[in-house]
Amino acid sequence: MINNTLDKTDLGILNILQRDSRTFYKDIALELHKSVTAIHTRVRRLEEEGYIKHYTVILDHKKAGRGLIAYTQVWIEKHSQESMKAFQAEVVKLREVMECSQMTGAFDFLLRIAIRDMDEYNVLYNEKLLKLPCVDNMQSFFVMSTTKNETAYVLG
Repeated sequence: MINNTLDKTDLGILNILQRDSRTFYKDIALELHKSVTAIHTRVRRLEEEGYIKHYTVILDHKKAGRGLIAYTQVWIEKHSQESMKAFQAEVVKLREVMECSQMTGAFDFLLRIAIRDMDEYNVLYNEKLLKLPCVDNMQSFFVMSTTKNETAYVLG
């Protein structure tokens, strides 16, 4: 269980909404054998407590014109709180960067980048990534194919 305050019904709601966030409360209620009012109340509580951060649509990256996915490892030149924050403050402004995670291990940050093609990556690399503050080194890897891409956590 992800939290002692969540019961089987809460987990069921979260599992259903992760599959399809557009599922109607009446359909969730039917599946979980609860009233629509009970489901509505629980969903509102799950939102207020931060279990549900937001609702979204997942696009096909190729149809969205982002056919090339890159994972870029970033090394920061000086490990100080100021340099880490300076890097983070600027990298989040780049629309091509879909994720930025601070990492343990050999490198400091891992970026997931979605771009149209290698030409667009070249422009991004030379005109934006190299200009980020405190960057010492970068290494990129390009996705050839994806076997599994889940967005839902297995709960309960």
